[in-house]
Amino acid sequence: MASVPKTMKAVVIEKNGGTEVLQYKTDVPVPEPKEGQLLVKNDYIGINFIDTYFRSGLYPVPSWPYILGREAEGTVVKAGGGETYGIEEGDKVVWMAEGAYAEYTAAPAAKTVKLPKDMESKIGAAALLQGLTALTLIREAHAVKKGDWVLVHAAAGGTGLWLCQLLRAIGANTVGTASTKEKVDLATKAGATHMINYSQDDVKSKVMELTSNNGVAAVFDGVGKSTFDLSLECVARKGSMISFGNASGAVPPVTIAKLSPKNARLMRPTLFGYIATREEFEHYVNELFEIIPKEKIDVRIHEVYPLSEVKRAQDDLEGRVSTGKLLLDPSK
Repeated sequence: MASVPKTMKAVVIEKNGGTEVLQYKTDVPVPEPKEGQLLVKNDYIGINFIDTYFRSGLYPVPSWPYILGREAEGTVVKAGGGETYGIEEGDKVVWMAEGAYAEYTAAPAAKTVKLPKDMESKIGAAALLQGLTALTLIREAHAVKKGDWVLVHAAAGGTGLWLCQLLRAIGANTVGTASTKEKVDLATKAGATHMINYSQDDVKSKVMELTSNNGVAAVFDGVGKSTFDLSLECVARKGSMISFGNASGAVPPVTIAKLSPKNARLMRPTLFGYIATREEFEHYVNELFEIIPKEKIDVRIHEVYPLSEVKRAQDDLEGRVSTGKLLLDPSK
């Protein structure tokens, strides 16, 4: 393997705030892998809304300074010892943990897997977190069955497009929401059976019209504050309200009695609660990597941004101008 440098390019935050707190640095020390870790030279880094939650302070960072980012793909350049799950130096891998906005990351071996040899570059980083989020939502948060009516907010977003495609494979009746014709068309192509342009139409009225006033078996809501009450109104009797994101802000405290009229279930899952063990992680990653070619999943990449342009990338994500996955290239 090529020698590992002493310093690297990385994006660091030293306080919470907007994108102005993102600091692109070229002299950050390369981490030394500890027992159970693998030093990975990152090729492509995934951008996710959770990164903005840590940046803004919605989620607390463990310590300062802090390197954002939860996933990347790259090459193992050094092992720190201990269990590596058959992963060796030189292997192409994808991993999920912390500290991704950098050229190198000391990733936990337990959350690292080899990439399939026939998988194109970028797909691992583009698929991992959002793909696993969508997969665990439809398998565990609410086990969707063929014929179920399901509402997906932000259907043309990264996780939304994954949900549309996976729900299509199951045979669900997917109702998606989006704000523009372009996004409506994208989600329809991905498999949404019905789309609602919420800038023009009333979402609840359309949902009730489509479902004969019954509502949907499940709502997958990654938007949060601005859609929560609407989502609950669209849930059918004995249905599930799955709130999995805060794109518009955190949902305020909820009065539990709101669930009583419909005997509705309310859940606020996180992906990491479904893949806590190595067994769970491998199970879902293997299923995801099998589904991509089998179901001809379009792992849509919105843009690959230079790491040095991370502010623009997060602005695009939060500004809802992107469709699909945003990646960072740490070599630029």
